[in-house]
Amino acid sequence: MSESGSSKGAPPRESGWGRATASLRNVQFRRVFVGNMAFFLAMGGQGIVRPWIAFQLTDQAFALGITAAAMAIPMFFLSPIGGALADRVERRRLIVLAQSIALVSELTVFALLVSGNLEFWHLVAAAASLGCCFPLVMPARSAIVANLVERKHLGAAMGLNMTGVNVTRVLGPAAAGYLISVIGVEGAYVVNVSLYAAAIAAMLTVKKLPPLGANLPTLTTHMIEGFQYLRKDRLVGILLLFGLVPQFLAMPFQNILPAFTEKVWEVGPAGFGMLNAAVGVGAVVGSVYVAGRSQEKRRLPMMMVAVMAFGALLAAFAMSPYFWPALVLAFLANIGASVFSTLNNVSIQLVIPDEVRGRVSSYMMMSVSLPLLGALPIGWIADQAGPPAAVAGASLLAVVMAVGFYASSALLRGLDDRVRSELRRS
Repeated sequence: MSESGSSKGAPPRESGWGRATASLRNVQFRRVFVGNMAFFLAMGGQGIVRPWIAFQLTDQAFALGITAAAMAIPMFFLSPIGGALADRVERRRLIVLAQSIALVSELTVFALLVSGNLEFWHLVAAAASLGCCFPLVMPARSAIVANLVERKHLGAAMGLNMTGVNVTRVLGPAAAGYLISVIGVEGAYVVNVSLYAAAIAAMLTVKKLPPLGANLPTLTTHMIEGFQYLRKDRLVGILLLFGLVPQFLAMPFQNILPAFTEKVWEVGPAGFGMLNAAVGVGAVVGSVYVAGRSQEKRRLPMMMVAVMAFGALLAAFAMSPYFWPALVLAFLANIGASVFSTLNNVSIQLVIPDEVRGRVSSYMMMSVSLPLLGALPIGWIADQAGPPAAVAGASLLAVVMAVGFYASSALLRGLDDRVRSELRRS
């Protein structure tokens, strides 16, 4: 009797898998999720194809940094504009427009490739054009999730979204590496362009959503209010900065992987695809864990363990003289990277109000551009001192800086109390 009395009226406990997939019952979110999968699958494939072409054209790690920086610079500076637009205009339309521009850019590169006229500067120009598109699409993609799912499912939906993105980081690179070796770069490009088109088609089936800030007088005013919000809510600004530490210092290792596969281990495009797939598998495992994790559990201790494990394992990866152990270390390191970044991003989404969600998401987008900017110095160091020394040194520096950040910020150490307070309010 006591058992039935204790359970009477209590809601059934949901499993970790149930929490992680609850948002997929929402048909509109499912359509966004499918569009995300197609879009990021194409991006994952391009993450193999473009660096591979650049390295074959130049045989320099620094060239990989140049193409990465060409995308990162406009991405960094235009992100606040993209975030303000995501809070002012219809988000689905903004996503479709930006993805269409990306599709045209990739079609142009493909035409130059098949005609035999592609040069390195064409890749740089195409990367810059994509860098102008992503600040429009990415904040709107993050913000639209909050429009489509209930707040109680937001953490799981964001985690599931990250899981989907990370799955594409496994499938995209692995497939692209295989396709390059079987049907050539041209065939891989056809597949990627088709996926970009599929992503646009999926987003066109999503319902239109009303803009949240259409009555603001000017775009500049909207952007200024976004920065004013960060001054008011200092914890959000601190979380954004905290997330930059591994993003700028350690994550650029992904952009110089062709230098490892060609000069350190000599495993060719297939090995390059396998290495990117291992990175993606680790990221999937980490984000699946976060998606199924109870939102009531403490976040900051897990974030600190994850970022320290990421840095240490990545340093070991860089110094490995053999490919297969490095493959395992890349997988393990990116579990830590994914747990850290997903917990950090979801924490931000849980504490911010919806009226600034697009703009804050754009600041998160600025942090995404930092690995691309970081690829420039790490590529130069890799050419001077070798890829292993460059990546190992950057990884260990990221650990030191993350610990210092934690020790110096009382607001950051109070993160778990703030999140619990916001969850109770919802």
